[in-house]
Amino acid sequence: MRFEMLALYAGPDQVMTVTSGLASVLGLLLIFWNKVVGILLKAGRKFSRSATPAAVDAPKESPKGTP
Repeated sequence: MRFEMLALYAGPDQVMTVTSGLASVLGLLLIFWNKVVGILLKAGRKFSRSATPAAVDAPKESPKGTP
């Protein structure tokens, strides 16, 4: 028998602990998903802004028929 392979064995007591922890983290992420996405979008907008804002062209004259 190869003893190296025995060192890689993960019994149910070890696997269930790890999967329970992962499920807890995933559950918290799903509960606060809206907040998590909002924070990520805010951070993304902060890093992706250009140095100079784009100019907005305003209409020079008002359309006909408005008071």
